[in-house]
This record gives sequence, C-alpha cells and structure tokens, in this order.
Amino acid sequence: MHTVVVGTSGVTASDVLAVARDGARIELSGEAVAALAAARGIVDALAAKPEPVYGVSTGFGALATRHISQELRAQLQRNIVRSHAAGMGPRVEREVVRALMFLRLKTVCSGHTGVRPEVAQTMADVLNAGITPVVHEYGSLGCSGDLAPLSHCALTLMGEGDAEGPDGTVRPAGELLAEHGIAPVELREKEGLALLNGTDGMLGMLVMALADLDMLYKSADITAALSLEALLGTDKVLAPELHAIRPHPGQGASAANMLAVLRGSELTGHHQDDAPRVQDAYSVRCAPQVAGAGRDTLAHARLVAERELASAVDNPVVLPDGRVESNGNFHGAPVAYVLDFLAIAVADLASIAERRTDRLLDKNRSHGLPPFLADDAGVDSGLMIAQYTQAALVSELKRLAVPASADSIPSSAMQEDHVSMGWSAARKLRTAVDNLTRVLAVELYAASRAVELREGLTPAPATRAAITAVRKAGVEGPGPDRFLAPDLAAADVFVREGRLVEAVETVTGPLR
Repeated sequence: MHTVVVGTSGVTASDVLAVARDGARIELSGEAVAALAAARGIVDALAAKPEPVYGVSTGFGALATRHISQELRAQLQRNIVRSHAAGMGPRVEREVVRALMFLRLKTVCSGHTGVRPEVAQTMADVLNAGITPVVHEYGSLGCSGDLAPLSHCALTLMGEGDAEGPDGTVRPAGELLAEHGIAPVELREKEGLALLNGTDGMLGMLVMALADLDMLYKSADITAALSLEALLGTDKVLAPELHAIRPHPGQGASAANMLAVLRGSELTGHHQDDAPRVQDAYSVRCAPQVAGAGRDTLAHARLVAERELASAVDNPVVLPDGRVESNGNFHGAPVAYVLDFLAIAVADLASIAERRTDRLLDKNRSHGLPPFLADDAGVDSGLMIAQYTQAALVSELKRLAVPASADSIPSSAMQEDHVSMGWSAARKLRTAVDNLTRVLAVELYAASRAVELREGLTPAPATRAAITAVRKAGVEGPGPDRFLAPDLAAADVFVREGRLVEAVETVTGPLR
C-alpha cells in the first residue's frame, strides 16, 4: 500500500487524494517529530509562567479573558473538544473526514502548533486503522477553522463519541481504538485548541473537487465535440490560430481537445448542405470559450489550494523565535471564494451542455434528426424527459451557484463577528460536481444516439471509441422507447469513473 510521509513543509494534493480516497498509510518524518517536540517545549515553558497566554492558559473566543489555573488546564482542553463537537444533520462522507483529519495532521506536524509528538502519532494511527469519526453536515462557519467537524475528529482521539470502523459499522470510538491497540490521548495545554482551529474540511473538499473537475472538464470537451458532430457543425471554429488571438489558456486547451476528438470525422462542416448555415449556435460555437473560462477558474483555485496545502493554520501559533502569537490565519476567505467561483463555473458548463442537448432533440434545430431522437415520433417520446431531468439538474446548479462566501453571521458573543462560510461553500460544490456529472451523462446519451442516427456518414475515430465504450457499459443505442433511468444511471457511472475520457484518449492520446 502507498505510504504518505508527513513532514514540516506541508503536503501535496496527490497526498490528500491518496489518504482520503485510496486509504494510503501515513508516517511522520523524523523532521516532523523533532519539530513537534521543539514547539512543545516552548508551550510547556510558557505554561509554567504566571502570565496568561491565549490557548495555553486562558479560555477561548469571547471567554479568553479568564486565566486558567494549572490544575484546570487538562479539563479546559477536554472541554473545548466536547463542547465544540456540536454538529448536527447527516453524516459527512468518509473521504471528506479522512481528508479533514489528514490536513489537520499536516498543520500539527509543521511545528507551529505546540502539540506533542504522541498526539500527532495517534492521529496517524487512527487514520491508518481505517477509523473514521462521525462528522455532521452542519456546525462550521468557516472561521476559527471548521470547528465542529474538527471537534468530532478530536473527540475520537480522546476515545469519546462515535466513529465508523473499517467494516463500515458505527460504534463507540473508545471500543474501536481499543480493538486496534490505540490509547486515547490525554490532552494538555493548547492541544485541544490546536486540533480544532483550521480550514482543513473546506480545503480537503476543494482538493477533491479539483481532481473531479479536471476529469469532468475533459469529459465536457468530449460531449461538446459529440454534439457538434451530431449537429453537422463545423470544426473550423476550433482552429488554434483563432484561439491564439484571445490567449486564455483554458480556452485554447478546450478547443484543442475538441479538435483532437473530431479529427477524421465525416460529419463536420456540412453547413452548405440542404439547410445552409453561416454559423453554429452559441452553445456549439462558444463551447471552448465557456469551458475554457471554467478551466482558468480551476487553475486559480488550484493555486489557492497549493498555498493552503503548504500553510500552517492555527491560532495561536508557535514561531521559530519562541514566541506564541495570536493571528487570523484560520479565516477561510481564500478557500471560500474559490469554492464559490467553481460552483459558478460548474453551473455555466452544465447550462451550455443542456442547451446542446435540447438542440439535438428539436427537429427544427437539429438539421435532420428525428424529433426527440425517437424511433417512431408520436408513438415514441424518445429522450424528451431525459432533457427534463437535465434541465432540473441545471436549475438546481444555478441555485447552488449563489455564493456562500457573500454571507457572514456573527458568533461567539460578537468576538467572531465576520466568518467565511467556506464549509458551506464546499458542501454545495460537492453537490454541484455530482450534478454536473449527471448533466454531462445526459448529453453523452443524447449525442451518442444522434451520431448513430446519422447514417451514411462516419464519425471521428475518437467519438467512435467513446460510443463503443459507452455501449459496452450497458448504455443502449437508438430504438423504441424503453425504461430510461437505468441507461442514464449507467451513463452517469461511465462519466463519473472517467471511462469516457479513457476511451477517447486511446485514440487521441492525453487530453489537455
């Protein structure tokens, strides 16, 4: 099994994906263990002094004015975890919780938190054992970190609360730790706070969304090319010299992908046949511009994610010169903004895909295709309601595109009076990514059927490969009406698992 070594300088997106989705094992580097011990020495020295230090010998948030005596500090750290583990609602997905815990461990290992090495090792042990704390949908405002979600994870480290075992069964966390020979941690000064105070949940969901969208944007280029082909459109608008004079990188990459997919097609360029056209509709002609803008948004979001992956987010932090200083680095605004930007781009990509599907189904705009791609229109309804489903998904995506980060609601007796709502932005983006996948699956279903209905004209080798692969995946081709939901579900899985991209790349080579 792949092993991820956590040091002091952060982790990569591939590390997060390996731990969250593939169950990679985690090891702490010797450098990280030394940094942990050094920072802990600073915290211990400050804890022994009479002067109050936030998070070490004081209360938290609006209660930070109270100095806590030494005999109550262990109780203080336990209490912050217990009281902050106040999430409600449905459980959060296992991969999100694993990403959340791993990214908190990343910051702990930076040597800026003052957590003891044994606490960090316990975090790694819990992840390696396949134990996943129960984390709930609601509880984070995206400021002072993802407090409630991280608290539920810290509760598991203490042997309290509930967690899911490697067999998928939810049980008391103490039982699961005992079965795997893991001793619950006894938190000391600052450690409870350090386990809670980060943007790890929203960052983990951003990293996973970026990976998913990288594949889905390639899928969208493929389905757009299929639709262009089915509509007898022109591929001249994809010429690199046209995109060079508006040099947005994403636009150029999207156009290059579509051109590669369409290479060798006999269906493109029939504008002067029986129904002459000067230009294709915007949903066809402007596909690279819309998808390209989304790709450039992805690039910006990836830059933000990379910076966060290299960050140590905590409050207070231990600095190399021995100071322990309060700060505002836990504020989730940088991550929240790009999560919302991505939701907007996803909604627009789905919207243009739905417009192409509708054009394929309308006999007045499809340039010779049967109404709704039906076998016997009137007797058969064809794909009429598949487009309804796609339209419903697009409408939902428009609602999900409303930014969460534009909102703020004060908390902690107005001490925390401006928050990012980044967790909420991440949660809705996950739904948006799921819905985009379904929208592209419907376009794939319609466009592949439409291409097959163009008798006498040979599609491009790459689109033929895509259609052959999707048929082998259980998605049926043209014919009389049948129960559509299973076909659409199979198309969804085909796109979601990246098999559409894989099929096309066997012909084109790697897409951009």
